[in-house]
Amino acid sequence: MDLTACDRVVVLTGAGISVASGIRPFRGPGGWWTEDPEAERESASHDLKHYPERIWRLFGPLRKAIVAARPNPAHNALAELEARLGDRLTVVTQNVDGLHQRAGSRNVVELHGSLLRSRCSACDLAAFENPEGGPRPCDRCGSLLRPDIVLFGEPVDAYDDAYRAVFFCDLFLAVGTSGCVAPASVLVDRALGAGARTILINLEAMSPANPAFEEEMLGRAEEILPGLFQILSA
Repeated sequence: MDLTACDRVVVLTGAGISVASGIRPFRGPGGWWTEDPEAERESASHDLKHYPERIWRLFGPLRKAIVAARPNPAHNALAELEARLGDRLTVVTQNVDGLHQRAGSRNVVELHGSLLRSRCSACDLAAFENPEGGPRPCDRCGSLLRPDIVLFGEPVDAYDDAYRAVFFCDLFLAVGTSGCVAPASVLVDRALGAGARTILINLEAMSPANPAFEEEMLGRAEEILPGLFQILSA
């Protein structure tokens, strides 16, 4: 496959792509929720109304880690690929760290929002960049601000943008995500239905009972992606 001849390339990224930048995943070895299962339950949207300060307590340490992090070679490789393909490349990310944009990617769909932004927990104040900020009253209504992320139980408005991109793609890569649960499982099914070539890049192999991808490459994203794009373009 000549990568530069693709009409549309979609890359879905998960927590695994940011581990080399020092960002812990939510699940798995060393994950935020793995070490504190109660924190996962407390991050549900129904807690936001009554205990908005709890959300800051849960995600405050992660925001600090994200602010200190820097893009790694996997993020940089995707930004370089976008420089070649332009808007024919869409990065759909499950991450909330903003590292794709800091690497230079512009056509990014953030499925779960960004911890580098804040918005009001009550009114329709637009989200704004606030990487160093914390809990404070909204300037418009006085309610407490919240991180601009999707909590458990909240709708994922960005799904529509992801689905549209995948519907027209001829190459779909999932990087640093299992590919076995939504949204990866839903998106790869749509990509396969559109006739796209599908590749999984992850540390763990996909389930033999659910071989959703046509190909898989096992290893670290920061080691595989830079060389992979050169191979696919050859």
